[in-house]
Amino acid sequence: MAQATIVLVSPKFAENIGSAARTAANMGIGQLILVCREMPDREKMLRLATAKAAPLIDNLEHHQELAEALAPFSWVLGTSARQGRKRTTVNSPRQLMGEILPQLKNNRVALLFGPEDRGLANEELRYCNQITTIPTVDFSSLNLAQAVAILCHELHYSVLEAVNREAFPKPVPRQGNKQELEAMFGHVEEVLTTIGFLKGGEDDYWMKSIRRFLGRLGLKSKEIKIIRGVCRQLLWRDGHDPKTCASAKEQNQPGR
Repeated sequence: MAQATIVLVSPKFAENIGSAARTAANMGIGQLILVCREMPDREKMLRLATAKAAPLIDNLEHHQELAEALAPFSWVLGTSARQGRKRTTVNSPRQLMGEILPQLKNNRVALLFGPEDRGLANEELRYCNQITTIPTVDFSSLNLAQAVAILCHELHYSVLEAVNREAFPKPVPRQGNKQELEAMFGHVEEVLTTIGFLKGGEDDYWMKSIRRFLGRLGLKSKEIKIIRGVCRQLLWRDGHDPKTCASAKEQNQPGR
């Protein structure tokens, strides 16, 4: 559970952050990350966190940009209550935890939540390897702290069940992180645009599908480098300078 982190994007109420920290402490999750312009009121967060989760509040990691916050993570599970062509969910949280468990030994996993009033936007969901919706009856809206509690409990329960059965899944080797993947996606998008596969209109839809497909593969750093090398070669043959391929996108990545 120490490999799992709760990431909250633009939470509106400091009290919900405190409740999320309390849940994290209860379930053995040791880190909480906020992505927002300004740090919320510390006292309001502590009031709901209680003394047990106070260290999580004191050691909050704060970022202005989501890409920067997710850069070290290899696997991101996003949450969304909205459905539609561009918001395809895979399974319920309980069903997905079986795929997350093998990640925990060698990879950092982020549980990603959006703001209380609108949830995660499509632009934010593109960073996710998988997206899940908490099953409800008729009324799909859940309080942010409730959603955090449900996902953390499902993950904790899955770990306990695997330990009790002495059937913990074979660990997945260390994978490439989001910083490496985003650089790769920049190259892939440039190649697809160059060969005419992306022509406008539905570009965003196709890139989301491609991101989701490649993201589920769990590519290692070496494999990411191979794909980028192929992209560079394709662009070079098309007359592009390989030294500048995807440079604009890479400059926007953390650490670049």
